[in-house]
Amino acid sequence: MAQDLEIREITSLAEMLTCFPLIQFLNPNMEYPRYESLLRLMLPNNYRMVGAFQGTTCVALSGYWIGAKLYSGRYLEVDNFVVDEQYRSQRVGKQLLDWLTQEAEQNQCEMMMLDAYVVNNAAHKFYLREGFVIKGFHFLKRLA
Repeated sequence: MAQDLEIREITSLAEMLTCFPLIQFLNPNMEYPRYESLLRLMLPNNYRMVGAFQGTTCVALSGYWIGAKLYSGRYLEVDNFVVDEQYRSQRVGKQLLDWLTQEAEQNQCEMMMLDAYVVNNAAHKFYLREGFVIKGFHFLKRLA
């Protein structure tokens, strides 16, 4: 089922917007207008997106940022990594993560990082298998 995948960067806002159904897998309460408004805020701050395509259909995607922090040096941060349920356990996620790893190396990143929801045990297993380690806790404080 996951044969002949093309992994490529998604460069236009219009194409990113067509990926909304995949984003809803991770963010089921996200509404389309909010998705669009957040992308419009993120894109000028170097947000990028890559997708795995089966023909013209995006079956997996990830956003990413390249930046630098004192504790990590230059890094690539994986953001909203998601694979369509029909394509899971077929190495689609691995191919997408391999593309991101290559992107990090080409941009002289010292590290890759990501957040995974606490309840997403399948993601934890995947990232641990791919060489990621749990470094700490990500704290949030909701503001009014």
